[in-house]
Amino acid sequence: MRYLIREKLLCLGDDFRILDDSGRDAFLVDGRAFTLFREKLSFRDPKGNELAFLRERLLALRKSYEIHRGGRLAAVVRKDLFNLFRCHFTVDVPGPDDYDAQGSFLDHEYTFRRGGRVVARVSKQWFTVRDTYGVDIVDGEDDVLVLASAVVIDQLCHDTDGGKPAE
Repeated sequence: MRYLIREKLLCLGDDFRILDDSGRDAFLVDGRAFTLFREKLSFRDPKGNELAFLRERLLALRKSYEIHRGGRLAAVVRKDLFNLFRCHFTVDVPGPDDYDAQGSFLDHEYTFRRGGRVVARVSKQWFTVRDTYGVDIVDGEDDVLVLASAVVIDQLCHDTDGGKPAE
């Protein structure tokens, strides 16, 4: 399934609108759910039902986010500190079969792999609109988890501090 992720401009917090391949609203990520100490994002269906909750982890060695679904931890997304040649993220899910994301994150050109197999591609290639990119997900994968992970990676790579991209 192909999705279009578009960051909403002129809104309080980091909001994302996610459209399906026919242009209909599929999901909304509401960034207004934040606290003084850490960022929180609510991943919702078009009717407003919360499907996942994304929360910045405190007291971590590196900036990372937890993805919660149904009141349980579904994944932890973190940037690999020790990869010298390429930028790399791990989406650590309970049990085996973690996702790995690798590519050019600042350009929104990367892939998600699971067990060595490409399960999703993120690309800005087809879009000229600022803050818009596509996500192609292989059938049978967890669309909500992959899309939530892509939003987290966007947050980790594109949050700015004095105009500089986040590391």
